[in-house]
Amino acid sequence: MAKVESFSLDHTKVKAPYVRKAGLYTGPNGDQVSKFDLRFMQPNKEFMNTAGMHALEHLMATYMRDYLDDIIDLSPMGCRTGFYLTVWGDRDVNDIIGALEKTLKDVVKSTEVPATTEVACGNCKDHSLEEAISYANKVLVQGISDKVFG
Repeated sequence: MAKVESFSLDHTKVKAPYVRKAGLYTGPNGDQVSKFDLRFMQPNKEFMNTAGMHALEHLMATYMRDYLDDIIDLSPMGCRTGFYLTVWGDRDVNDIIGALEKTLKDVVKSTEVPATTEVACGNCKDHSLEEAISYANKVLVQGISDKVFG
């Protein structure tokens, strides 16, 4: 069975919210991809509701591209405690934190969730702007650390 990087992280010792560089991968042609763990909630203590997390995903996927070049993907974690962000190149954690803070400030000012039609979204009725704003506010108030273990 293959080893999954995120499964080797001791989730009982981390202190959310934080941004962690979860990996730097180099492809066969030398292209580099950085993967980041954007942890919003304390693992095994709290989690995001599906509708709020889904709305937050849409908002962050849209706004974050205003502050960060070369985004490949922003994906929700199955445990609903945060997101994975993948970007081209060897990127620094502090650059990601800066972009995330600006993004979350945009989220709290939002009046609608983008791409919530049947054409644009596979579960278009499962969005909560109010919860997304609440989650963004929570992280901004607590502050985003680059220290995984507090």
